[in-house]
Amino acid sequence: MTKLTQWLWGLALLGSAWAALTTGALGLELPIPCQEVLCPLPAYLLVAAGCYALGTVGYRVATFHDCEDAARELQSQILEARADLARRGLRF
Repeated sequence: MTKLTQWLWGLALLGSAWAALTTGALGLELPIPCQEVLCPLPAYLLVAAGCYALGTVGYRVATFHDCEDAARELQSQILEARADLARRGLRF
């Protein structure tokens, strides 16, 4: 099972449980405070997932390691390519 199918199954299970609880399909009488929290719950979860994603990206950017050796190698390859193209008649 791929990660995508795991996420889709999880969302389907949570979504069906949420729909069953909000529509009263299970025959449960939830107290009013629970109903007031249950209705906007998908929006809360979406905002929480967005905050988590933003925090993860920010952390990864902040802790990104520079690869100075790879940068030097790339610069030398660029100089080689420019020299080769200049030999072939391309002007920059």
